[in-house]
Amino acid sequence: MSKRIEVPFSTTLLVRDTCLCLHVQRAARTLARRFDEALRPVGLTNGQFSLLMSLNRPVPAGMGSVATLLGMDRTTLTAALKPLERRWLVTIAPDPADRRGKLLTLTLAGNALLASAVPIWEETHAAIKHQLGDLDPGQLRAALGALA
Repeated sequence: MSKRIEVPFSTTLLVRDTCLCLHVQRAARTLARRFDEALRPVGLTNGQFSLLMSLNRPVPAGMGSVATLLGMDRTTLTAALKPLERRWLVTIAPDPADRRGKLLTLTLAGNALLASAVPIWEETHAAIKHQLGDLDPGQLRAALGALA
């Protein structure tokens, strides 16, 4: 029988109070729920909003560039695109320059839905910025970007 090795409760408190990963995860979940709730009236989640916004470009986007922008792998992106494609919000087509690649395009319906969601995002985003008080959102984005 092996002796149980215990982690002191003081270590638990240290991690709870100082772990950057824990604090960023908690904040991300809270923000995600807040944007999900705000975007619910237009039938989008925060992730779908971000994905549609990433396709709001003058030319179709490649899978790789969208996956990189959203910080996800191609498999996860493919899964996230399926419900949007079923709703006719995006189209996925072979890349004529490289048939192995896929090009993603926002449809007219997708663009209209995105346009209806933007004011909701603006209002929610402004409320969150206000909640931050004197904390500079640009500095927060820069710090988070340094970790990404």
